[in-house]
Amino acid sequence: MAESLPPELWSYIFGLAADEDTIFYPGLPTSMTQSSWARSLVTNWQLRTPRDSINMLQRRSYATKKSIISTCQSWRRLGLEFLVRYLFFNDPSKLRSLTALLTSNPSLGWWTRRLHISHFLYDRSPSLDDFEAALTSVLVQTPNLEIFIVDWPLSRAFGPIVDTLGTHCKNLRTAHWHVPAELLPKVIWALDALPLLVSLAVEFDAPRKDSDTLTLGSAQDVKLHLPNLQQLILRGYSAEFIDQASGWSLPLLHSFSFDFGSKSEDIPDVLSFLGTHGTSLLFLDIDCIPVLDIRTILDLCPLLTAFSFNIDWKIAPITQDDDTGGGPVVLTNRPHEHIAHIGLNGLLFAFGVGLASAYAAPDPYRALLVERTNDRNFAALNKASFPRLERVRVLSPVVLKDLERADGPQGSGMERWEKWAGMCERMNIRLEDCTGALLGTLPQNEEEDDDDEDYEDDEEEEDAANEEPVRPGGVGLSELRALLEECRRMSEEREDPPFALTY
Repeated sequence: MAESLPPELWSYIFGLAADEDTIFYPGLPTSMTQSSWARSLVTNWQLRTPRDSINMLQRRSYATKKSIISTCQSWRRLGLEFLVRYLFFNDPSKLRSLTALLTSNPSLGWWTRRLHISHFLYDRSPSLDDFEAALTSVLVQTPNLEIFIVDWPLSRAFGPIVDTLGTHCKNLRTAHWHVPAELLPKVIWALDALPLLVSLAVEFDAPRKDSDTLTLGSAQDVKLHLPNLQQLILRGYSAEFIDQASGWSLPLLHSFSFDFGSKSEDIPDVLSFLGTHGTSLLFLDIDCIPVLDIRTILDLCPLLTAFSFNIDWKIAPITQDDDTGGGPVVLTNRPHEHIAHIGLNGLLFAFGVGLASAYAAPDPYRALLVERTNDRNFAALNKASFPRLERVRVLSPVVLKDLERADGPQGSGMERWEKWAGMCERMNIRLEDCTGALLGTLPQNEEEDDDDEDYEDDEEEEDAANEEPVRPGGVGLSELRALLEECRRMSEEREDPPFALTY
């Protein structure tokens, strides 16, 4: 069977079966990337974040690849290189097994394009620093690596790792690092050695207690030019990074996300950064507790099509209606002509559910102030300020999970939800939750069987609609699906390969 088609076509077929297009997409998830509901054995429903989804997709894809190479000797020979195109770990100790595999077969590393080490919180999580030698050895043997994502916190191992990246992985397009703030100089030098980066996410942990100030040394004078960087995501203690980046050259930067967490002091100078780079931005997400000048931000970013901010901010009105300062909130100095999608961070107090409602009990006045702030800011989301506005999305997964547990808004939260939904409906604006469904749409247990049958019918209709045109090489989708099912059936009767890269 394998000899009936050329190896190139088999590789193409295997790639379709394993959903590699999604896995190798160079962009990183943003706050506007949709979450999804999934059944849970612990609770009735769980909300699957974009990070959970990509991890699950990688596991499923790897299982498909194992089925393929376990089918027959010919497919094993063809599929072994295909198996290592991406490497996904939730246990860094497996890096040592991978090192042995690549050492015994040096040509395999040439095929690797993605390496993802995901952090799962075990009771006694090992430090990734303990596996520095194994990880650097893997990087040396994967010269065509394009995507390098490490969710595990890195400390002393970060220096040797990024040195290896800069020396051996010149094709790197996507990077996600989690480092202490005092390692910012090493981050800067790493970026200087990786000019092909398209997407970058860096999470900075708090500096150590003995580090009152960050010392950049010679890295402070580096004026980076990253001609290909289109997406930048910063989380945590990123003030010094933002100060430095305000003087860098980022000509293609179109997407910027800034998450300051629960920290309320030493806010970075985001306005200076946007003064340098805001004119090219199409997507901007700002999630922080301290209030920023939203009207100036939107003036600095005239091309934005998607914008997210903290709706808990107490934004001063432009004009005062009375002595109490109760004038309406206006979010723009002039109508913003391009924004079509607005994301709302915050809102923990808005619907009377969750832990926030418990905190509101001993301090109802504070909760009332936040709720009134939410109402005033939401009223400012109108066509007068945003003439092209199509969608408003509540971004917090915590809010949606609390609504699901409570079976909807409680108390005054129900009235607020009805008022906001009515406002959006009158303006022909879609009000969504973080799954992309209409806000107020919660997963249902009733009529589960009917829903499943409808879903299967929809799948069959979609399959029939997508049968043509035939894929390149004369192979239709129905044939590919049949091929995949055959792989899975045959793999049940065969032993697993002698190595397992994901588990």
